[in-house]
Amino acid sequence: MKVSLKWLNDYVDIRLGAEQIAEKLTMAGLEVTGIQTLGGTWERIEVGEVVAVNPHPNADRLRLATVELGAGQVTVVCGAPNIAPGQRVPFAGIGARLIDGRTGEAVSLKAAKIRGVVSEGMVCSEKELGISDNHEEILVLPPEAPVGAALSDYLGDVVLDLDVTPNRPDCLSVIGIAREIAALTGESLRLPEIHYEESAESIDSFASVEIAEPELCLRYCASLLTGIKVGSSPGWLQQRLSSCGMRPINNVVDVTNYVMLEYGQPLHAFDFHELRGGQMVVRRARQGETITTLDEVQRTLNTDILVIADKERAVAIAGIMGGSGSEVTAATDTILIESASFDQAAVRGGSNQLRVQTEASVRFDKGLNSDLPLPPLRRATQLLLELAGGKGARGIIDVYPGKSEPQFLSLTAREVERISGLQVSAAETIGTLRALGFECKESDSDSQIFVSVPYWRSDIKCSADLVEEVVRTMGYEKIPITRLSAQLPRQRAKLSPAQRRSDLRDSLRDMLTGFGFQEVLTYSLVSLEKLERLSPRRKLEAAPLSVANPMSREQEALRTSLRAGLLATVAHNRRSGTAGMRLFEIGKVFSSRGKDLPDEREMVCALLTGARSEMSWHGEGEVLDFFDAKGTVENMMNRFGSKAIFEAADDETFSAGRGASIVIEDERVGVVGEVHPSVAQAFELSGSVCLVEIDVEKLVTKITGAKQYRPILRFPGATRDMALVLDDHVSYRSVEDIIRSTLLVTQVILFDVYRGEQVPEGKKSFAVRIVYQSPSHTLTDEEVDRNQQQMLDRLRQELGATLRAST
Repeated sequence: MKVSLKWLNDYVDIRLGAEQIAEKLTMAGLEVTGIQTLGGTWERIEVGEVVAVNPHPNADRLRLATVELGAGQVTVVCGAPNIAPGQRVPFAGIGARLIDGRTGEAVSLKAAKIRGVVSEGMVCSEKELGISDNHEEILVLPPEAPVGAALSDYLGDVVLDLDVTPNRPDCLSVIGIAREIAALTGESLRLPEIHYEESAESIDSFASVEIAEPELCLRYCASLLTGIKVGSSPGWLQQRLSSCGMRPINNVVDVTNYVMLEYGQPLHAFDFHELRGGQMVVRRARQGETITTLDEVQRTLNTDILVIADKERAVAIAGIMGGSGSEVTAATDTILIESASFDQAAVRGGSNQLRVQTEASVRFDKGLNSDLPLPPLRRATQLLLELAGGKGARGIIDVYPGKSEPQFLSLTAREVERISGLQVSAAETIGTLRALGFECKESDSDSQIFVSVPYWRSDIKCSADLVEEVVRTMGYEKIPITRLSAQLPRQRAKLSPAQRRSDLRDSLRDMLTGFGFQEVLTYSLVSLEKLERLSPRRKLEAAPLSVANPMSREQEALRTSLRAGLLATVAHNRRSGTAGMRLFEIGKVFSSRGKDLPDEREMVCALLTGARSEMSWHGEGEVLDFFDAKGTVENMMNRFGSKAIFEAADDETFSAGRGASIVIEDERVGVVGEVHPSVAQAFELSGSVCLVEIDVEKLVTKITGAKQYRPILRFPGATRDMALVLDDHVSYRSVEDIIRSTLLVTQVILFDVYRGEQVPEGKKSFAVRIVYQSPSHTLTDEEVDRNQQQMLDRLRQELGATLRAST
């Protein structure tokens, strides 16, 4: 929102400099992102009048303009096509600092001989003055511009550029900003006085309004003016629109734009003779209905878009843009002015569908109060009668189906202190709120302050909002730090499930990158053929969710797993010459739940393949295998302070006997394994490819982040190696569980698995190293032997194990 300090001065006395005003507004929550000074460098530039324009003797496209400056006349060479006698123009003398129209750099004007004619000055364009990028034509000033006056005195201004937050649509207006400045500086706000004469004929004899969609149009107001004359706006009006970044068009359009900037309420003027039947209907567009808008674009509408229609057709898109069929032209003599309250979501939806954003739609999108339309409509009617002549029909059409009761809130000075820590009296609270336009009344009995919320403050919903108004206006810097810190919560906030998942996601990402993995991102949409490659049978267990109108076969279904995307990424990188790879992805997978919304689960998937280390003089590196993947999982769980066990998994993506379920607290949270050769081949991969897949949403419920302290034992340990012969179906996990449960065992290491001649058929041998250690003394051989014998007895009884050898 750009706003001129000259314009603001009409409503509030500004006694501070632009920098100080910007600081106060920013500290009160209305950030000023820029300050533009117009005329600060306009030295030796004054207002002149063109008294004659003659041809250049040596150039067809150049002319000689004689300019009256009050103290004398100067003739200069000018190439602008729009220069004409009688115009008031900005004239720059020798030594003036201007913007070069071609390079955009600041230069000092010097006398020059142009095609044999000496030119000692220049008639300036907007670009040369730094106002805009328009360099093709000279700037023509209003006829009342005083000849000989310094241009900086006449046209100079300071423009503040504010970044208005979405909850403050009232500050998308000059009056709204002026009200803030008045409250912050202790000045009084002056609003325009609105009064005008009306003709004897009632507006109801000319026009009528029907709201067919009262939930989408809460209020529709209209006034009618007859006998007007469309023409150029006066200079002051053009200047104010230009300072706010709007292009002047004609007096009718300029007044509607001016009042929109003044009050924050969009308005629209229709050529009344182009409205068939004199009836205005606010309705939904018909499916396929078309309208040509003011930008000369034909737009096809649907029933989600709200329109203003006459008896036969749509004449405007509500809250967004008018139609060219009812546009005000030079021939227009009767206009109907619209000021309405449209539903915020309806305007936003229509704007997004049509991909059109206007100054009007931006304001409706912020949510304007339904009590706002009437004052701006009366103001626009007043200005148009002053600037375009004519007569105003008696009365105003005001259809108001969405009328609501005024909002009242209660507040106490103690509540202000409780929430903010700022000690204020009831009188200070009332004074601050009244300065912002709130009506306040103090109770005689219980110090309650009853506050009536003004219609322009649609963001005020509860007493806490009133506290914010008091504090930000008085100054956040006045909040005592010690008092505020004493009121801060002393308990640690409990994290929501979504925050816990987000924290876990960050932790997984940090861990995996620390382990040497690189993160990748793949598309959520995949081809059915790619998902089928994950099974050696090339068959899906469950049909994925298909896209109704896929852009290509590669994006025809939502992924049910991250595996396919990662395997395809590995294959692509391997074709590019990359050898050893560790990649991972964190993302969502989707599964159908019938007529309900699909189930979305967040997963982490990691792939390892190729050499474990880069080539070096030590020799060729070993290949990454299942145990690297399993070790990755174990390291992750150790850092989370959780214990994971691995059980045989029946997952057809993995080779038989080379896949395991990751189990925490008796619940499967993921899988780890070596990809089946036929699956790897389907993705054009060869060699060992290992995969880890973990359900993030299950994992988050299994980890607490708490870690238990275990001191380093002071006394030396005793080591025993032994080889156990067991049936081939017995898992190492069951053996390890028994060994670890033995008294004084602190470490178990499997260092060999053997099947062969020394072991009977159907049997296997596990070679393990066991470390015994006591926290209180050095163990004797007798103590170690006794505990080991108890362990062997359990292994024999429960698993049928026999001792092959021990040392």
